[in-house]
Amino acid sequence: MRKPELAALKLSNPLHLLALGFGSGLSPVMPGTMGTLAAIPFYLLIAGLPLWLYVALLVLGFVAGIKICNAATRAIGRHDHGAIVWDEFIGFGVTMLAAPAGWQWIVAGFVLFRFFDMVKPWPISWFDRRVHGGFGIMLDDVIAGLFALICLQGLAFYF
Repeated sequence: MRKPELAALKLSNPLHLLALGFGSGLSPVMPGTMGTLAAIPFYLLIAGLPLWLYVALLVLGFVAGIKICNAATRAIGRHDHGAIVWDEFIGFGVTMLAAPAGWQWIVAGFVLFRFFDMVKPWPISWFDRRVHGGFGIMLDDVIAGLFALICLQGLAFYF
């Protein structure tokens, strides 16, 4: 069952559809985790692209995400509602930047990103509390993605 505040979000609206991660953010249980799971097929679609194009798509997704998240926030009337998961798509994409091939690395990237996104160690928590709007929604997940990226690359170097 959808929460009442989500009634203003329409999957027929392209901005809302993207903000909700194609519906994955509507999960009644752990919408951020479901959004990150939904991001995996999109990662697989772009994983083989040249690095410059992969990064360009992430930057485009980040910039578009500011508008996407603002539109959903305005419709709901609440900042950074859990159903808004476009930021997870981009944060996971950052985590997987130049990741080694193989399902094990996707699982490791998923776990690392979810850890940093949920725990929000400093400075992620600082940005999460102080930067608002669509930019703030996107920024803390990109920083979580950077933390997870560093750890994933460290694991790849070690193993």
